[in-house]
Amino acid sequence: MVSLASSFVSPSPSPATIRILIADDHPLFRDGLRRLLQAEPGFEVVGEASDGDVLVDLARKTKPDIILLDLSMPRQDGMEVLRELSASRLPVRTLLLTASIEKPQIVQALKLGAYGVILKESTTQRLFDSIQCVMAGQYWVGRESVTDLVRALRAVAPATDGVRARDYGLTTREMEIVTLVVAGYSNPDIAQRCSISEQTVKHHISNVFDKLGVSNRLELALFAVNHRLTAAVA
Repeated sequence: MVSLASSFVSPSPSPATIRILIADDHPLFRDGLRRLLQAEPGFEVVGEASDGDVLVDLARKTKPDIILLDLSMPRQDGMEVLRELSASRLPVRTLLLTASIEKPQIVQALKLGAYGVILKESTTQRLFDSIQCVMAGQYWVGRESVTDLVRALRAVAPATDGVRARDYGLTTREMEIVTLVVAGYSNPDIAQRCSISEQTVKHHISNVFDKLGVSNRLELALFAVNHRLTAAVA
């Protein structure tokens, strides 16, 4: 099947319009998804691809903000496409739109640069919400919890000698709170364990976000595990 690069550009799109590239090998699904997105104010479908082999070139030509990428693509599957997109350094955010995916695959996709995963069985509103979330620079992982993903990420992470290379300017208390966040503790639980107020916990977490350049707990968890900031918490 030949890949498509169809432009649907309006004469003068709004600056707030989110430009979307659809990558899926099923023509009927692509057509239905395009019609669905085009009917929603603020979304603009700039192209479609039927295989992963030419997707990066198509992304260069159409300059999308978001790529909706099927995991099962001919010639190059979704993971291979993510590697190529990462190497290309294109300013685009990728959201996997797939029929099914295992937890280790979610972790692998996030490590390869994907901003999230949404299942094809999801409601229209959840699809729209996931696109808006990713466009805002946040991660979308559906029903998976931060703790589950961190466990999976640790399982596939390479073995290390346990020595941290950097502390990124975090204080001892901030490092303790990072460890508890990654372990899945809520703010009230952290406050109780550290004998501090919940407001103080929020203040510490805000400082951590600023120092590490992250914006939510999932980003913090991924950063912490990737950079060996944390230890296991009982």
